[in-house]
Amino acid sequence: MSSDDQDQEQQHQQERDGAHVSTGSTGNGTPAEATAGGEPAIPELVIISGMSGAGRSTAAKCLEDLGWFVVDNLPPALIPTMVELGARSQGNVARIAVVVDVRGRRFFDNLRESLADLEAKHVTRRIVFLESSDDALVRRFESVRRPHPLQGDGRIVDGIAAERDLLRELRGDADLVIDTSSLNVHELRAKMDAQFAGDEEPELRATVMSFGFKYGLPVDADLVVDMRFLPNPHWVPELRPFTGLNEEVSNYVFNQPGAKEFIDRYTELLQLIAAGYRREGKRYVTIAVGCTGGKHRSVATSEKLAKRLAAAGVETVIVHRDMGRE
Repeated sequence: MSSDDQDQEQQHQQERDGAHVSTGSTGNGTPAEATAGGEPAIPELVIISGMSGAGRSTAAKCLEDLGWFVVDNLPPALIPTMVELGARSQGNVARIAVVVDVRGRRFFDNLRESLADLEAKHVTRRIVFLESSDDALVRRFESVRRPHPLQGDGRIVDGIAAERDLLRELRGDADLVIDTSSLNVHELRAKMDAQFAGDEEPELRATVMSFGFKYGLPVDADLVVDMRFLPNPHWVPELRPFTGLNEEVSNYVFNQPGAKEFIDRYTELLQLIAAGYRREGKRYVTIAVGCTGGKHRSVATSEKLAKRLAAAGVETVIVHRDMGRE
């Protein structure tokens, strides 16, 4: 049998098994090097999971475009086998992304065992969890007129609730949680690109997000900072039209008693937290900085905090979630 026939037969077998495989380049166009002892290099692994309708397919396609070998709907029990096959590819499959979701719910109980197997084999793996609000998920399912995979004879919200319960433990283990409630496809791709496009992974990446408490807490926040202990520039007529990006507002905020001391001490606290995250293998952190409306205090503080983190060597992205929303 020719190599082309073998590839075609392998693809047919994968389709019969219910797993869809997409391949891209290896990223830099060259095979990965073997280990120093001549052993095959173990591929880097990303597991993509999360709520149905939250954007798993978009995240997977983004990694495919970045050169990852992407496997959709692979039964969790086969993940270690997939990594082993990648290690035998002589470096041609250096990065593997696997989409695991409730479509394979009869295999889902095997995921914990597979993760333990990967850890025992010292496989570098990360879990990306796509989250979204119930309202957003209902709208998306209704817009495509498709049932939720777990709703059975019930309603869409019943399926969403069942899925949240099923995925709760996995969400807690995730290295990166992305809330797509208010994101479009392009914004989600931008977030994935920001995390995975680089040739070298930094030790820790931080997203500093300003928000307004009156619009709700960000569901993907790891740490939440409340800046409402400072006077609100909204009640200063000449500052009300501006935002925390303006120098006048920033100066007003940080001239208040306790503001500069707070930034200094919270930066020191983040250094301790960052060191712990690195020890635990956590590569991503979202710091949500809130004030009443997400326009003045939280924006100014986010900008200042992001500069401190960047100066400390942490790759930092700033997001002003609610600025301009009023």
